[in-house]
Amino acid sequence: MDRDPHVCVMGEDVGHYGGSYKVTKGLADKFGDLRVLDTPICENAFTGMGIGAAMTGLRPVIEGMNMGFLLLAFNQISNNCGMLHYTSGGQFTIPVVIRGPGGVGRQLGAEHSQRLESYFQSIPGIQMVACSTPYNAKGLMKAAIRSENPVILFEHVLLYNLKESIPDEDYICNLEEAEMVRPGEHITILTYSRMRYHVMQAAKTLVNKGYDPEVIDIRSLKPFDLHTIGNSVKKTHRVLIVEECMRTGGIGASLTAAINENFHDYLDAPVMCLSSQDVPTPYAGTLEEWTVVQPAQIVTAVEQLCQ
Repeated sequence: MDRDPHVCVMGEDVGHYGGSYKVTKGLADKFGDLRVLDTPICENAFTGMGIGAAMTGLRPVIEGMNMGFLLLAFNQISNNCGMLHYTSGGQFTIPVVIRGPGGVGRQLGAEHSQRLESYFQSIPGIQMVACSTPYNAKGLMKAAIRSENPVILFEHVLLYNLKESIPDEDYICNLEEAEMVRPGEHITILTYSRMRYHVMQAAKTLVNKGYDPEVIDIRSLKPFDLHTIGNSVKKTHRVLIVEECMRTGGIGASLTAAINENFHDYLDAPVMCLSSQDVPTPYAGTLEEWTVVQPAQIVTAVEQLCQ
């Protein structure tokens, strides 16, 4: 916002309250109420307003206080945000960022535990990225704001407490590039967002058992970085996908199809995908854990694939 006066933020409680998870803390005092706009509780209205503002030259960052609420703005995101550049014959660009917390928290209940990447992935004209560390959260956010395309940035409600040293100098992350988290030889594990940490926890156990897993944070949910993924598949010949998204119609299903279509000849075993169960997320903590992939399941899956 210092760099570009066209960047503005809008959403519920993003202003003087500082955001429900304090992501926008201090911005209203620094940039004023017109650039950090508190909106009514009306996602379809302020998302549409942000898209219209982008058409006229601003670069809005629209926050969904919880990603589940953005279902109320699905029409604006699909029919306007994703399509207006095309349907206007290129007369309009939509440099808008739609971001907010999602994923399964700790007993937030079904409606507040949504993973909307599966809902939005089929919309033409939209990019999707998921951050997992403070470093890539900042780098992906900057890249998304500077992009001429509409970008949905998925943040996870349980990752806001992470701390990490990040560079003082300006940097951005490539919106279409995966991150190599751990090089390995025996199996490729593809993951993103909070599941990155479940995978790395499982990787410690796997190393102690003699396995050498390669872990990739795909980061770009649309489009997939098939260059990085493909090079890994050609090396390990086995793939495990670990996601918090739903199994039916999820990111893992699309990624499985892409790998089978492009790298089938390099696979020594079928692609395996560990996903959340196709049920509304329970409120009870024990039941909630049962619906989401746990590190022990990842270890078991790798052992099966590497037999």
